[in-house]
Amino acid sequence: MAKEMIFNCNEYETRIAIVDNGTLTNLYVERWDERSIAGNIYMGKVVRVLPGMQAAFVDVGLDRTAFLYVADAFYDGRGIDFTSGIDVDNGDDPGMNGTGGQTMNHSIEDILQEGQELLVQASKEPLGSKGARVTTHVSLPGRNLVAMPSAHHIGISRKITDETERERLRTIIEEIRPPDFGFIARTVSEGRCRDEIEKDVDYLIRLWNTITDKQARVGAPGLVHKELSMTLRAIRDLYTEDMDRIVVDSSVEFEKANEFMQYLMPNVSYNLELYEEREPIFDHFGIEVDVEKLFNKKVWLKSGGFIVIEETEALCSIDVNTGKYVGKRNLEDTILKTNLEAVKEIAHQLRVRNIGGIIIIDFIDMEIERNREIVYNALAAELQKDRSKTSIHKISELGLIEMTRQRRRRSLSKIMCESCPYCGGRGIVKSKATVYYEILRELERHLIRNMAHSICVLLHPDVAKLLQEDQQKLLDKLEQKYGKKIIVQTDNSFYQDNYEIIPMH
Repeated sequence: MAKEMIFNCNEYETRIAIVDNGTLTNLYVERWDERSIAGNIYMGKVVRVLPGMQAAFVDVGLDRTAFLYVADAFYDGRGIDFTSGIDVDNGDDPGMNGTGGQTMNHSIEDILQEGQELLVQASKEPLGSKGARVTTHVSLPGRNLVAMPSAHHIGISRKITDETERERLRTIIEEIRPPDFGFIARTVSEGRCRDEIEKDVDYLIRLWNTITDKQARVGAPGLVHKELSMTLRAIRDLYTEDMDRIVVDSSVEFEKANEFMQYLMPNVSYNLELYEEREPIFDHFGIEVDVEKLFNKKVWLKSGGFIVIEETEALCSIDVNTGKYVGKRNLEDTILKTNLEAVKEIAHQLRVRNIGGIIIIDFIDMEIERNREIVYNALAAELQKDRSKTSIHKISELGLIEMTRQRRRRSLSKIMCESCPYCGGRGIVKSKATVYYEILRELERHLIRNMAHSICVLLHPDVAKLLQEDQQKLLDKLEQKYGKKIIVQTDNSFYQDNYEIIPMH
């Protein structure tokens, strides 16, 4: 079956699905009122310098001030990190790993002062209560290259392993780049001819000149350059030549995509189609059903086992269970097979749900050390397919794997869901019995303190039923003890664990 990129575009939302052999492997969602700012370039003003954190708050015109680390504010020519929210592989030059990519010997207060204006780029989206993260190390992605105006070196993607090809690309870029203008060759540049590389260089230099011209006219705080729309970003960063086709259901976005690909990727063969059927495109390709499943905590495995995914503010925990699977030979084989099945599903779910940050995986305990190694190596191999950076530790004695996955943007659950107003995000509510006994205690307090002749209790109908039918004797005892009338009234607008006690004079 085919590998396809499916675009569902309308005036309020863009959804992009990558489907490989009928399986949804990646899903990207952007609402028009929540458009991504990663890659945007701003004129910012420093509003506060924090020596204790070696960082600064920068006003770029957003709701919350952005955060600038010292390593993202200083450049000494030894290389930078360019994690500007785009899917780019880091080069292999020294000093290009880690936050800011440099060993810092400078303090933030030596570099920045309050009120100072500077050009910054959003490298990470605002997450939760945190503002956006910004950097002064601007990076401009093209199809084959990433331009770095503040760097002076040439980098080659680590995923290009052939030394002859690496040297060829380095030579081409060195010959055509302007002095003191850095470039990184992206993975897709492998095998590209000189004309294609040169076209990218020309495009990126013109883009930078436009940005610098506008910078002189924009006051701080203000937007200088907006990243491409999600449709064009996806084609630039996600399209690979093993894709059989790109299908778009919007004639406007189809024309933009066609023009963009002809300009930036003229020598790349592609099959771009406009979807014009009446049936919604995600329904037609069977994607909508898979999208709905992404909100389930429990994911079943083919053998009958399952994994449970729990996302919290700080981390994500994944629990592996044998479920209905009882195996055929012995317990250890059953556990190993379930864990190996879980490995593939976990790697898939991390990608498609875009779960980032700290991840704890609780595999089923394995007695044999060799089996632990097999499961660990299988997970490491699956994570190699992930575009986001991952770091993984060996299985502990408790059967846990600790890992991290780069958080480029919000997870799907954060984009498409919100905390339940009923339970406040806890995932549980008090039982009817718990609420009932809580009401009895609160009733007694009111009966003691209040001089009213009667007390009215407003509560959920299910709790009222328990209160009146199963425990009426307790209410009668309270009435006799305090000589006051207790009136029970139901309110369908109340949640199960909500109630109100009202004195009636």
